[in-house]
Amino acid sequence: MSERRKLKVSFNSPVILSFTILCFFAMILNFITRGFANQIFFSVYRSSLLSPLTYVRFFGHVLGHAGWSHFFGNITLILVVGPLLEEKYGSANMLFVILATAFTTGIVHFIFFPGIMLLGASGVVFALILLSSFTCVKEGEIPLTFILVAVIYIGQQVYEGIFAQDNVSNLTHILGGMVGAALGYVMNKNKMNRY
Repeated sequence: MSERRKLKVSFNSPVILSFTILCFFAMILNFITRGFANQIFFSVYRSSLLSPLTYVRFFGHVLGHAGWSHFFGNITLILVVGPLLEEKYGSANMLFVILATAFTTGIVHFIFFPGIMLLGASGVVFALILLSSFTCVKEGEIPLTFILVAVIYIGQQVYEGIFAQDNVSNLTHILGGMVGAALGYVMNKNKMNRY
């Protein structure tokens, strides 16, 4: 008699899955509080540097979303690209990419756009997209995929930032892409340990 293998669900990408779960809970909390949670914890804007919540928001803004379509748009891309990157670069490096992106976009927004609230994981999405184009890099070569992704994704954001009037923070997308590209370069030069 042959043994039948049982299928089981694995928590295959702990950082990406945990980030997704935190974003989902932030959405639920914001829904329950009728927008108060996003204002207090999950968006970044100019506020007193004496307030501890200002520092929470430098990182927490990537967890908040303006609505379900915003949430699903970002999380779908994160779940498609993120697990493959976490497998290649390791969980610690993926966490660092997310935190570095959150902090960079949060600080820049805090300084240059004091009266506008920023929230959402789209900076993280762009960091992961640009990072993914570095996965097959070889010494002394720049991948054509990186050039194409940079031109298409970042070029589109520059164009929309100049010509489109919407509530999208194109600068956040560009900064996220720059963080992903820079960290992809560093990680592929073996300057960051894989854990």
